Amino acid sequence: MNYYIGIDNGGTTTKAALYTDDGKEIGVYSTETKTIIRKIGFAERDMEEMWQANCYVLKKLLKETAVDPSQIAGIACCGHGKGLYLWGKDNKPVRNGIISTDNRAWEYPIQWEKDGTASRVFERSLQKILACQPVSLLAWLKDNEPESLDSIQWIFECKDYVRFRLTGKANAEITDYSGANFLNLHTRNYDKELLALFGLEELFDRLPPLCNSTEICGTIPPEVAAQTGLKEGTPVAGGMFDIDACAVAVNGANEDNVCMIAGTWSINEYIRKEPVLDGSVMMNSLFCLPEFYLIEECSPTSAGNNEWFINTMFPELKTITEQSGRSFYEVMNQWVESVPANEFCPVFLPFLMASNVNPKAKACFVGLNSYHTRAHIARSVYEGIAFSHRYHFEKLLATRNREVKNIRLAGGVTRSKVWTQIFADVLQYPIETVNVNETGALGCAMAAAVATGQYKDLEDAARYMVKLDYRMKPNPDQIDIYNKKYALYKRIISALDGVWDTMQELMVN
Repeated sequence: MNYYIGIDNGGTTTKAALYTDDGKEIGVYSTETKTIIRKIGFAERDMEEMWQANCYVLKKLLKETAVDPSQIAGIACCGHGKGLYLWGKDNKPVRNGIISTDNRAWEYPIQWEKDGTASRVFERSLQKILACQPVSLLAWLKDNEPESLDSIQWIFECKDYVRFRLTGKANAEITDYSGANFLNLHTRNYDKELLALFGLEELFDRLPPLCNSTEICGTIPPEVAAQTGLKEGTPVAGGMFDIDACAVAVNGANEDNVCMIAGTWSINEYIRKEPVLDGSVMMNSLFCLPEFYLIEECSPTSAGNNEWFINTMFPELKTITEQSGRSFYEVMNQWVESVPANEFCPVFLPFLMASNVNPKAKACFVGLNSYHTRAHIARSVYEGIAFSHRYHFEKLLATRNREVKNIRLAGGVTRSKVWTQIFADVLQYPIETVNVNETGALGCAMAAAVATGQYKDLEDAARYMVKLDYRMKPNPDQIDIYNKKYALYKRIISALDGVWDTMQELMVN
């Protein structure tokens, strides 16, 4: 039997998971990496600490599963998209990596929209410009840290940096870089004139050679074998942007389905053979199945807000609960279930890290009164995050040329059947989940299985490695109440739109 490892570097957590060639999860090991917040809107991580975290989880995974490293047929990585990881000419990180929740460059997309740059960019990249994309961050560095730009040898995305450290070879896997405003999606290649629109043409030769998800991009050298416990010579595949990996792992690479990932980011996506050219969606990118584009609506407005809520509001209760052998998430699910859907809860705008309506918008609870308990507030968090997904989903529906049969849901939300049911009721479509704990890591393992010849392509791998778990249908009795709640959610967003500029001024001062 062959084994495959998938590594997933998210915004705060590094995970390694081991799978058999039929998709059985043998073990998972994870560790947290510190987020460095130097100023409001900044989110960074120490790149060397991040690399050591990857070495640590790999070594622990191999030790705890007791699988002989010689049986590991391949390995691949995924990671958060956007953000920026710079490798220097001195063969060290140039500076801290920048995570995808960073919002320091929020002014650049606004200015590019005003001066017409954004429309000229869209003609080539077929995507809108986000503050957390490498192009915005590089423009910010050019204006604020020009010495950093002078030091760059390679411009990496998250998982491409990790793969570089694993193999010593620099590559840019196409799903990530096609979602970063680096590629002309018509030519499927880098475009120097595209970089010139951002004022970054001098960095063109710092972009690594492009590779594909299921391509072998190198092998484990002796020094990395010693650090990780992997066998020297183990093949390393290209891997993919985590939203592609999750779509593959839930078998969302199917034109009938929409894939949603409810993690730090609200990812809402589907595949089609033609890009959406009218500018009505956030992002077209190249999918890991070469004949398809990935059509995406996204923002960091999902379950990461719930993590903040728990860790900030209930740290002591979380500790006590876990010491008693229970998960605090079970407690929270019970709170939420105790409040009927037709009972008014405060309206939560899940904009703790950024917003999908206004770049300056902030999170808030609207409608609190003395009647409300923490159970009501917990339910408002669950509902507000689902409403944010619906906001994106409606944009995707408007661009579809075929009916949606199911939503394949991935991420932490799927571990809560209460929350998954709220998603089904808010979105008004059946929700299907997959029997896997780490969807991103499984998608990577599938890429490694294809790259090493175990399966002919990712669709073939899915037939053997993806197992459906449970299905939730919308409750017809909840449709009217959730339509009314969602309408209120949108009215509040609209009503607060004039507030954010003043709030931003106070925060800056």
